Formats: sequence, C-alpha cells, structure tokens
Amino acid sequence: MAKRISGKYAKIWVAAELLLFVLVGAQVNIGYARDAGMIPVYLIAISLLFRIAGVYFCLIKTRLNQKERLFCAIAYLPKATVQAAIGGVPLAMGIAAGDAILTVAVLAIMITAPLGVIGIDLTHKRLLNRSMSS
Repeated sequence: MAKRISGKYAKIWVAAELLLFVLVGAQVNIGYARDAGMIPVYLIAISLLFRIAGVYFCLIKTRLNQKERLFCAIAYLPKATVQAAIGGVPLAMGIAAGDAILTVAVLAIMITAPLGVIGIDLTHKRLLNRSMSS
C-alpha cells in the first residue's frame, strides 16, 4: 500500500514542482539581480565551498574512498527545490528585503543546477568505479 501511495504522490509532485518553479520565476524581479551586481554570486560561491567541505567531512568515517567522497560533494552542488519553495516566503511575508532574498535564491538555482550537472557528467567516470559487490 505504501508503494502505491508513494507512486501517486510522485505523480502529483511532478505537477506541483512545475507549478512551484513557474510561480517562483514569475515573482523574480530581474532588476534586483542586475542592481546587486556580483555580490550574490560571490556569496553563493563561498556558500558552495562550505557545502563541499561539509559534505566531504561528513563522509570521512564512511567506507567511501577519497574519489567517491569528492563525487558526493560535487553531486550535492545543485540547489533548486528548497530554494524555490522558501525563496519567496520573505517576499510573501512583506519583509523589505524579500525581493532581494528571492532573487538570490533563484540565482542560486541558476548557478548551481548547471554547475552540478556539468560536474557530475564530467567526473562520474573518473571518480566512481562500478562494483558488482553489494
């Protein structure tokens, strides 16, 4: 029964996720991104460095080797659903910096999603080995 319910929720989530990204995209004020300049990009880059280090260090005591840990850190780069879901909350609450927060959240999606996909695609063959053991 759990598998059946999970399958139904997965189908609902596909439509909900599409709606979520469309609505968030509709709320973004491109002028804020232009006015902010490179500061949000630097902030996102620094945050990603801490995220990579955090993932890597969290995996130290696991059975993963160094290459696998590095791949996990790269695979963890993409940020999207959470940013889309909570990025607009400050704007909806009427917080003065709501537009700026939403813009940085969307900018994080636009930077990290392709970066993560490209990183995964370029490194998976070198960093991961196929193992038939379970």
